[in-house]
Amino acid sequence: MQESVKVHREAQRTLDRLLPRLERELAAVVDDEAWATFRRRLEEHFDDLFARLLELYGDRYDFLYHLERIVAEAAQSWLDRPAPLKELDRVREEDPRWFQSEKMLGGVYYVDLFAGDLQGMRAKIPYFKELGLTYLHLMPLFKAPDGDNDGGYAVSDYRQVDPKLGTMDDLRALAADLRENGISLVLDFVFNHTSDEHRWALAAQAGDEDHADYYFIFPDRTMPDAYDRTLREIFPDQHAGSFTYRPDMDRWVWTTFNSFQWDLNYRNPDVFRDMAAEMLFLANVGTEVLRLDALAFTWKEMGTVCESLPKAHTLVQAFNAVLRIAAPSLLFKSEAIVHPDEVIRYIGAGECQLSYNPLLMALLWNSLATREVRLLRHSLGYRFQLPDDCAWVNYIRCHDDIGWTFDDGDAGALGINGYDHRRFLNSFYTGRFPGSFARGLPFQENPRTGDARISGSQASLAGLEQALRGGNPGEIDLAVRRVLLLNAVIFSIGGMPLIYLGDEIGVLNDYSYVDNAGKAGDSRWVHRPRIDWAQMARRSEPDTIEGRIYGGLAHLVAVRKATPAIAGNAMEVLNLGNDHVFAFVRTGRDGQRLLVLANFSEHTQPVAANELRVYGLRYTFHDLISGRTIELGNEQVVLEPYQVLWLTP
Repeated sequence: MQESVKVHREAQRTLDRLLPRLERELAAVVDDEAWATFRRRLEEHFDDLFARLLELYGDRYDFLYHLERIVAEAAQSWLDRPAPLKELDRVREEDPRWFQSEKMLGGVYYVDLFAGDLQGMRAKIPYFKELGLTYLHLMPLFKAPDGDNDGGYAVSDYRQVDPKLGTMDDLRALAADLRENGISLVLDFVFNHTSDEHRWALAAQAGDEDHADYYFIFPDRTMPDAYDRTLREIFPDQHAGSFTYRPDMDRWVWTTFNSFQWDLNYRNPDVFRDMAAEMLFLANVGTEVLRLDALAFTWKEMGTVCESLPKAHTLVQAFNAVLRIAAPSLLFKSEAIVHPDEVIRYIGAGECQLSYNPLLMALLWNSLATREVRLLRHSLGYRFQLPDDCAWVNYIRCHDDIGWTFDDGDAGALGINGYDHRRFLNSFYTGRFPGSFARGLPFQENPRTGDARISGSQASLAGLEQALRGGNPGEIDLAVRRVLLLNAVIFSIGGMPLIYLGDEIGVLNDYSYVDNAGKAGDSRWVHRPRIDWAQMARRSEPDTIEGRIYGGLAHLVAVRKATPAIAGNAMEVLNLGNDHVFAFVRTGRDGQRLLVLANFSEHTQPVAANELRVYGLRYTFHDLISGRTIELGNEQVVLEPYQVLWLTP
C-alpha cells in the first residue's frame, strides 16, 4: 500500500510538470473543449501508464525522458485523430459494454482470398450485412516478405499495405465504409516480432547498434544455449530451438516462430515507444479492435520459459493505458493460445477487453469426437466466467491450427489421461482412428513425442468431406447437423461468436496448397482456400449443401439478435444427468432466461422433465430455434441427433 501511494504521488508530480508544457504546445491547435477532453483522459489514466512504465523501465536513468516522449506522441496522435473517430470515442465511453450485445457477430478471413483486394472487400459490404456481421477481422494485410511470411505475420512495415491488396488510403476508406454500416474493423497488431525485412532489422543487419538493440542479437551460441535450456520449440519443423544464425551478420538472432521473424526486445524503451506509435497509427486509420498476436511471448527472462511472464502482462497494460488516453474506443483482443489458467490472466478492462476462447474451441471438437460432454461441462463450469467489462470471442475454427489446450488436471478429475487423450484426438481428426468421420491434417507433428495440432476446415473436420465422397445421404445429413450444432453453441454461449468466413457455406479442405512452394510446408493452408463466389451463390438454394448450412446459420443469427438473454457474459453450466447433452442457462440483463440443450451424439438423447423444471421451465416452454411450443408433463424431452434447443419459459 505504501509503495502504491508513493508511485501515485510521483506520478502526480510528473503529470503536474507535463501538463503546462502540453497545454502551451496544444493551445494554438485545439480549442478549450478539445483540450479539456484530452486532459481529462490523461489525468484519468496517467497513473496507470506511469506505474506500468515504471515497472518496465524504472531502473533506467532516462525513464522520465521516455515517459514524456510517449505522452507527447500520444497527444500528437490524438490531435491527428479524424473527427468521426473522436466521436466514436465519445460514444463508446458512454457505452463501454457495446461488444456484449446479442446483436454482435464477427467474421474473419484473408483479404486476397475472400475478395482479391481492399476495394473488393468494400464491394462485399452488402454480403457482410446480409450475413449480419458487426465485426470484421481482416487477416494480416501489411507489407511482408515475398514467399513464406507466416501468412502475413512477418510484418515489414506497419504503415504500408501489401501493394497487392491496395494502399493505406484504401484501408481508411474501407474502415469508414464498414463503420457507417455498423461493422467494426479488426486488425492484427503483430508486436512480438517483425520480419527480417523491416527497416529496423535492415538497419541492424547494416551494423546500426541502436537498431540492433531493438532485437535479441548475440555474437555466439553462449546466450542462446543458456536461454534454450528452458524454452519450448514452437515450430520444430521450421527450426530447432528459438534462435537463427545469420551468416550475413555472423550473429545469432532470437526467432521464436520462424527464421525470418525477429523477436523484439522490449527491455529497450525505444521499442515500446515506437511500437506504441505504430499502434496509434492503426487506431487513427479506423481500427476498432486490435488482435494482439503472440502476446504471451513478448517478455524474455533467462531461466524461464519466456511465456506469459509477469512483465508480458505489464507490457500489454502499458499499451492499453496509451490507448485510453489517445484512442479510447479501440479495444484489445487477446490471442493467448496457452494453458487455460494463463489465458484468463490476460483478460481485464486494463489489459485485453476481448479474448479468444481456445478452451471452448478445443472442447467442442473433443465432445464431437467422443460424443461426451463431461470434460466440456466440467471445465467450462468454472473456467468460463470473466470480469463484467470483458467478453469471450467464441470460435469453432480460425486461420490457425487446433491445439488441445485443456487442463490435464481437469481431465484427470474425470479419469482421463491428458497425454493419451490428445493422441487419440490427433488420430481422430486426421482420420487415422477407425470409424472417424473427420478429415484433417497434422500440423507440426513431432514423431518423437506424438505431439501435434490439427489443420482442417470446419466442414471437413465435422465429416462433410468424407460423407460427400461416400455419397451417403444419411452421413451428409449428420455432417451438416454437426456443423449447425457447433455454431448453435457459440451463438448462444456468453460472448461474441466469430465465423471463419467460408464456414457459413461448408467450404471443404483445399489440398492445392501443396503446389505452392511458399505454402507447401504449412498444412494450415488447407483450411485457407480462396472463396469461390460461384459456390457462395448457392447459399440461396435450400436444396444444396451450401444452402442448408447457410440457411441454418442465418436463422440462428436472426434468433440470436432477437434474444436479449444472450447479451452479456452470465452463463451457468448444468448437469442434466445425460453425458451426451451439454446444457447451460443464460440470464440477460432484463432477467430473461434461456436454457440451451445440445446433443453431441448421432443418437437421440433424453433429458428428464424434472431436470428442466428445476431451472424454471415448469410445464410450458418455447424452442426459439424450431418455433415450437411444448407442453411438458412427466415425460422426457428427446433431442434428435446433434439437435440444439434454445428454450425459454
